[in-house]
Amino acid sequence: MAAICVFCASSRTLDQRWLDLAAEAGAEIARRGHTLVSGGGCVGMMGAVADGARTAGGPTLGVIPQALVDLEVADLASDDLLVTAGMADRKTLMIDKSDAFLTLPGGLGTLDELFEVWTTATLTMHAKPMVLVDADGFYRPLLDWLATLADRNFLKPAGLSLLTVVDSIPAALDTLESHLT
Repeated sequence: MAAICVFCASSRTLDQRWLDLAAEAGAEIARRGHTLVSGGGCVGMMGAVADGARTAGGPTLGVIPQALVDLEVADLASDDLLVTAGMADRKTLMIDKSDAFLTLPGGLGTLDELFEVWTTATLTMHAKPMVLVDADGFYRPLLDWLATLADRNFLKPAGLSLLTVVDSIPAALDTLESHLT
């Protein structure tokens, strides 16, 4: 099956509903027979998505920079934990090791990862499917702003259409799987 990379928040101060969403994503990835690729952290949504995948019997691959290992936030329970020199190396390795990308709610780091994978797709550096889960309208303001970029010719409509937006985990996995076959 596929290696599905999940980008999401690693904050320790999130509402339980976001942790539950991440755990649901990990479990659904595992139930469908896929491997979870994550940022290799054990905290916040990142920890919850990996725990969800493992609880449902799925394999996990974490990719984490040494600086975060030093802060003792590495997912040491990961089936495979790859340690990189820095954040840029981490993103490159996550992209290389993944067949598809699923973005959950998150902050700057999550947006950085999403935009990296999306930008490289618009440059035809890869053709891997990308899905954004807009749970409870979390990303609506960003999506509205991105639409104005396209309206003003700063973003080609074809580039905008490379990212599929859904509102649930099952819809996200259905979409990714439809593009992987």
